[in-house]
Amino acid sequence: MTDLDAAHEVLSAAYARLRFNRVDTGPSLRLTARTFGQVRFDRLDGRIGFEAAAEPMGDYIFAHLESGKARYSSDGEDRLVASGDSFLPVLPGRPFTVATEDPRASMVVFSQAVVDDVADDVRFTGYRPVSPHAAAAWRSTCDFLQGEVLPAFEDNPLVLRNATRLLVSITLATFPNSTLVGPKASDRRDAHPLTVRRAVAFIEDNAAKDITAADIARAARVSIRAIQLAFRRHLDMTPMAYLRQVRLSCAHDDLQAANGSVTAIAARWGYARPSVFAAHYRAAYGVLPSQTLRSR
Repeated sequence: MTDLDAAHEVLSAAYARLRFNRVDTGPSLRLTARTFGQVRFDRLDGRIGFEAAAEPMGDYIFAHLESGKARYSSDGEDRLVASGDSFLPVLPGRPFTVATEDPRASMVVFSQAVVDDVADDVRFTGYRPVSPHAAAAWRSTCDFLQGEVLPAFEDNPLVLRNATRLLVSITLATFPNSTLVGPKASDRRDAHPLTVRRAVAFIEDNAAKDITAADIARAARVSIRAIQLAFRRHLDMTPMAYLRQVRLSCAHDDLQAANGSVTAIAARWGYARPSVFAAHYRAAYGVLPSQTLRSR
């Protein structure tokens, strides 16, 4: 699009209401977006320079600037972004100003509610990746999910939710957040065997459903941190790892009963990539899934 008013409306609708203070003449802007469940992947290509004041955003927007440059200001802090940087422009709920020139960027947009599905009472606190290695891993995961996994399995709720959790988990591992705070005393008190028994019963009764760590914690009547601590203490694994173990066992039963192809069974139990399913299955059972299926 080349019309300034149209560019203003598109950016305001997608991110935050803007008030332009300066705009270069002859702007050109292209924004594409694709939504998978509760996550949106955006692509911005602009031949435009502007400065604007913006109202607070409601969602997290994590971005990688492929070319161009930008400056964000909020809470009295200026943050410069250069070509090749991955970054969180601004925390939700904060008014900010932005200045950018010829931005070409890819972005991932999701809400605090999506974060809450993965981790209890966690907020992002910083704008830069914790390391270049983490930033590179985050970028490759975003590219893989939006380019291969989600388009292929967008009608599979289990794969969609698990892919979303993977995206949020690696974003939490990449950008500073409040998970660096240790467990509370109440979490340590709740991390007892009864908590594990409640959680295990819930997982085994609901393995075919799209359940989260938050669902498991609620069923055990404790916080997410307490359930994670309990599983580490008594089973030496996380609740989600135990869930994956149960689902792998269910997939084994399906293969023995020939309840579909290897790919269909893998997807049914949350594996978007048959190769990953095959590796996990072989590690657990000593043979490939196809061998179990053929041996029926």
